[in-house]
Amino acid sequence: MNKFLLFFFTFSLSTTFSQSSDFGNWLIYIGNKKINNNWNWHNEVQYRNYNAIGDLEQLLLRTGVGYNLSENNNNLLAGYGFIQSENYVAGTTSKIAVQEHRIYQQFTTKQKFGRIAWQHRYRFEQRFIEQNFKMRFRYFLAATIALTKKELTDNTLYLSAYNELFVQPVQAAYFDRNRLYGGLGFKFNDLIRIELGYMNQFFQNGQRDQFNVFAYLNF
Repeated sequence: MNKFLLFFFTFSLSTTFSQSSDFGNWLIYIGNKKINNNWNWHNEVQYRNYNAIGDLEQLLLRTGVGYNLSENNNNLLAGYGFIQSENYVAGTTSKIAVQEHRIYQQFTTKQKFGRIAWQHRYRFEQRFIEQNFKMRFRYFLAATIALTKKELTDNTLYLSAYNELFVQPVQAAYFDRNRLYGGLGFKFNDLIRIELGYMNQFFQNGQRDQFNVFAYLNF
């Protein structure tokens, strides 16, 4: 029942804010299961739309198993992702479906200074896109700032911001994209967080805006 209510709340917020907007819309669920003090299981679903719900841009399913090098601060993780993209043909309303299988390895480290919690994530991806193979490196830097309390505890309103750089080390076009994000979130408890935010993506040949809705669940 809790999971159903969480999804319904997320869906309602997305529909309300995105139908009157020209922004793209991403619904994102991120889950983490603690197996024991050392091991954890990551699971993730992203439903990305060009506009409001119904104009699918991309469906991303990602999972992985992580190992804590130190409690709550440093984590190594390896996993797999499946990505179904529906790309518009230039100048038409037709779409082409493209499937990608992705293997990735990442290292995440966290630090805390007063009200601000920092996170660095280094991710290396091996991407099998139809008949093509690509590699990509991503660096993610995020900050979370508690607003209504001195730290991010139960029933706390917070600000969230991140920047993520994507580079392709063996491609002619070295720069792939950059994502800049800012949002407002609420932590209900150690199990559930909801976050709403705006993201701008910079590509080689342009940029694009998204309205993002995040649901974080630890179980």
